[in-house]
Amino acid sequence: MTTPMRAIEITEHGGPEVLKTCERPMPKAGPGQVVLKVAYAGVNRPDALQRAGMYNPPAGASDLPGLEASGEVVAVGSGVDWPAVGDQVCALLPGGGYAEYVATPAAHCLPIPTGMDLKQAACLPETFFTVFSNVFQRGGLQAGERFLVHGGSSGIGTTAIQLAAQFGARVFVTAGSDEKCQACLALGAEKAINYRDEDFVEVIRAEGGANLILDMVGGPYLPRNVKALADDGRLVQIAFLQGPKVELNFAQVMMRRLTITGSTLRPQSDLAKARIAEALRTQVWPLLDASKVAPVMDSEFAFEDASKAHARMESSGHIGKIVLKVA
Repeated sequence: MTTPMRAIEITEHGGPEVLKTCERPMPKAGPGQVVLKVAYAGVNRPDALQRAGMYNPPAGASDLPGLEASGEVVAVGSGVDWPAVGDQVCALLPGGGYAEYVATPAAHCLPIPTGMDLKQAACLPETFFTVFSNVFQRGGLQAGERFLVHGGSSGIGTTAIQLAAQFGARVFVTAGSDEKCQACLALGAEKAINYRDEDFVEVIRAEGGANLILDMVGGPYLPRNVKALADDGRLVQIAFLQGPKVELNFAQVMMRRLTITGSTLRPQSDLAKARIAEALRTQVWPLLDASKVAPVMDSEFAFEDASKAHARMESSGHIGKIVLKVA
């Protein structure tokens, strides 16, 4: 007899109201996997895109939303050396985080940083995997370079500011209010550009252009990003809040030796994600253990209020991360 658990499912594609509580069978740990008793689940933009029917889970993944969580390991599959039953961890998930229990590859788990609680730890995996792999591994950010991150007050943005500053880059951000700009400056940004009042292209070009841009806006930002890049600059695209299609003059890309790249995290192989996890453990977790970097917390919602959490995220009024309290 399969043990039932509470979960939040997407009843149909639509707005936040389509998220409803339900009962699902408790997952089992397959080879190389662990099962977590979820304490907190992070709420992220990809969850909202999945809810809207714009970001389907990969083959074999749970249809439940939720790409990161923290909690206690309650079962381990064959071939797992770490973590063990009883360990508290945070983990990147293939899906299924909006539930009392979730299965995920053991290699995608990371220890709870020193002095950090489970609520904070639930905010780490999705953003830290995304930022580290795109900004440092794919984007090749180096100390002293000028780095522009759009949406600086988002979960991705607040993480990117802190990590880039810790690794010695000059950090510039865009945000939509003076309050958000101040929050970005407090995290280590050199300059925060209120995009409602200033043109980020003019501001960053006056500084010599960006060596690297991390963008999740897309649409009309794409040609503007190309203009804002320094010669030999790199643009890393991780989302398209304003659409993926635009007319772009590639002559500028050629003449100025620009690189345009990007990625999405969820469809990558388990091995690729395991390699990112190992890099985080060695290069970033010591910063978290030393409290030099920490997640910025916006709000906590009860498990059954997942729809309210999504509404908060889509209002774009939040600064930092939103979590669901599951247990």
